[in-house]
Amino acid sequence: MVTMGALRPWRTDSRPAVRPRAAAGWTLIELVVVISLMSTLVAVAMIGYGTAVTRTREAVLKEDLFRMRDAIDQYHADRNQYPPALENLVSEGYLRAIPEDPFTQSTATWQAIPADYDPADPLAQGVFDVRSGANGTGLDGTPYAEW
Repeated sequence: MVTMGALRPWRTDSRPAVRPRAAAGWTLIELVVVISLMSTLVAVAMIGYGTAVTRTREAVLKEDLFRMRDAIDQYHADRNQYPPALENLVSEGYLRAIPEDPFTQSTATWQAIPADYDPADPLAQGVFDVRSGANGTGLDGTPYAEW
């Protein structure tokens, strides 16, 4: 009678059993490949993050310019003249506050564009348009000061 301990798998070669690959650990080449792939992914993510922040600031700038230009138009429609300064839009209730330029982080950098000279009313002046005082170029290639 043969006992269970006596049964052994029959092998054709006399080499010792090799440990499985998972137990062998990482090689230096595998570590270098993994680290370089992770570095590449992080670099791509950082570039995407920077672009997303710039797109967000540009969207805020466009919205602020739209709101201020709309308030200037409403002021002109109500009073038949342009506001003497941007601060008048706040004091007259057309805006709650002058928004902060998202690129310069200041309310003082807005560039007020004066109205054209009117020979019929030479004393009539005021803010016809507003632009950003930020230096730099948008993602579409136009300078922020031309928006």
